[in-house]
Amino acid sequence: ITPASMTIVFLSITIGTIMTMSSSNWLMAWIGLELNMLAILPIISKPKTTRASEATTKYFLTQAIASAMMLLSSTINVWQTGNWSILELKNKFSTTIMALSLMMKMGAAPIHFWLPEVLQGTTLQTALLITTWQKIAPITLMYMISNNIQPTILVSAGILSMIIGGLGGINQTQLRKMMAYSSINNLGWTITIMAFSPNMALMNIFTYIIMITPIFLMMTNMSTKTLQNLSTTWTTSMTMTLSIALLMLSTSGLPPFTGFMPKMLILNELISQKLTTLATLAI
Repeated sequence: ITPASMTIVFLSITIGTIMTMSSSNWLMAWIGLELNMLAILPIISKPKTTRASEATTKYFLTQAIASAMMLLSSTINVWQTGNWSILELKNKFSTTIMALSLMMKMGAAPIHFWLPEVLQGTTLQTALLITTWQKIAPITLMYMISNNIQPTILVSAGILSMIIGGLGGINQTQLRKMMAYSSINNLGWTITIMAFSPNMALMNIFTYIIMITPIFLMMTNMSTKTLQNLSTTWTTSMTMTLSIALLMLSTSGLPPFTGFMPKMLILNELISQKLTTLATLAI
């Protein structure tokens, strides 16, 4: 791929996300997401391997299904209300379908199966792009319709994402798959609190993006792809290995680190909403 075509691809990804975030119309938001999805496909398939081709196909199919669901939801809503506005999503069926399509785009449970496989089949830089930038647009849309989504749906998906993210990462030796399950787990926290405090959900996801970016950049710098690689890097770069270890502890939400702050605030909000059982489950 030439530098000029890569520039066009990255520009399209950026424009697609910005278009979705700034639109008040479902059709424009959908076009932004489509542009974003089509632009990242050449990046995923850049390594000329069968794994990369497989990852590209899986990513394309899941995102295309999610886009179709999104279009179906907004069309049904237009039939009911006669309005394309994002904030006017009043129909319960439409809202449920839209929430599921956005969860599918983000890679939240129970529609998370594509995320670990796609990350494993691509490079660390592309994995960073998928786990950070690609989540911004769907989360913005979910933030905008959060008042209309039934809390039960968000809380159920959130708790399921936390459980699957936590358990799925235990049995992994591949770092990219571990980061995928870490992303699913964090999305669980974000989606759960989205039902009660959308601003806190945004703070949580952006804190996570700030923490996960240096982890991926350091892993790229050291060419570490498995836990075995990571266990031997301390001989060549002790500072970087220590930094990755501390950042991983931070993303898991251990008390003295930055990652603990949004989780503590989320638990506090859940308890103040008389959802103590839910807070206990989250812990």
